[in-house]
Amino acid sequence: MKLYLNDVGMLCAAGNGKREVLARLLAGDRSGLVFTDRFSPGRPFAVGRIDAELPEIGDRFGYYRCRNNRLLLAALEQIRDTVERMVACFGKDRIGCVLGTSTSGVRNTELALAHQAQNGSLPDGFHYKQQQMGSGADFLAACLNLGGPAYTLSTACSSSGRAIASARRLLRLGLCDAVIVGGADTLCNLTVNGFAALESLSGGLCKPFGAHRDGINIGEAVSLFVLSRVQGPVELLGIGATSDAYHFSAPDPDGLAVGRAMHLALEDAGKRSEEIDYLNLHGTATVLNDSMESKAVNALFGDAVPASSSKGMTGHTLGAAAALELGFCWLLLNRGDERGRPIPNVSDDTDDPLLAPLNLARPGDELKRRIDTCQSNSFAFGGNNISIVVGRA
Repeated sequence: MKLYLNDVGMLCAAGNGKREVLARLLAGDRSGLVFTDRFSPGRPFAVGRIDAELPEIGDRFGYYRCRNNRLLLAALEQIRDTVERMVACFGKDRIGCVLGTSTSGVRNTELALAHQAQNGSLPDGFHYKQQQMGSGADFLAACLNLGGPAYTLSTACSSSGRAIASARRLLRLGLCDAVIVGGADTLCNLTVNGFAALESLSGGLCKPFGAHRDGINIGEAVSLFVLSRVQGPVELLGIGATSDAYHFSAPDPDGLAVGRAMHLALEDAGKRSEEIDYLNLHGTATVLNDSMESKAVNALFGDAVPASSSKGMTGHTLGAAAALELGFCWLLLNRGDERGRPIPNVSDDTDDPLLAPLNLARPGDELKRRIDTCQSNSFAFGGNNISIVVGRA
């Protein structure tokens, strides 16, 4: 069964919508990473924040009113025409919604508790559902009056990749004819301070695969696809998933399960490693992750495949990262660029000579041929790994 990613809507620190995001990524634009102590009072860190006027959520859906769901609504508006075509073709009961997130609307609860501390009561309109993990899928399904399966997965930084695997399963089982799938995560005190406590935040802008890398920049993002059997511009070719449970937060330094996930994705897609034109790396810019991933990638691809971490321009968007970065691959595939410009690896640093060799793309690089097949990696706490292959249809 062939499945297609018919459309994508996205917002992130690199821009709002397909055209702006792609242009800024190819230019190596890091201006979306800004320093603030809004989420860590007295300790400013660089974060990838979305700069956009977001749609409001009306009183009818007041239980769902939070920034995370406003991001989802903004991305939905970008793919609204495609969604409506699917509804007209299949009916609302045959459309599902599967999302990934790590914090959902936790920021709303943080603000509500701060209000309670100052005023003695929670603010009017606050409801626990705003921070529930399942809030996003429930909200989109309610907004569109969908009758298909609607649920949310939370496996840390692989969440939205796992959502794509789950959406594919719904289609293969015949439970849906189309699925709105992706992820969203929003900046909040919980994640910024949590990663600071783990000593995983960079003191400056992150440096993926750089010799002086010292941690991540947290970002916020949303990315929504329409996945269906209807012919579309990008085909979902293969998915590989593993879980090594090596450590609660640290990756297995040998990267064996990560390499296995990439291999399974290629096998599922019926592709050889040399057929991948561009590889989007997980590339968090932490010492351990980049070391492990470079080793796993080099073992499978050597140093031939053009590769990069886009997190140097967006920050690490956690539960939204897998869908966002697969969306970047969708943008590369869905354009008439015969020069084959890949997304560059931007670190403002020299490459780490101690890492296994990689073919890291630079701003302005050209493959001198069209990009037809891409692969994207996402890894999470607990050794939860996923790799996805997509191709030009």
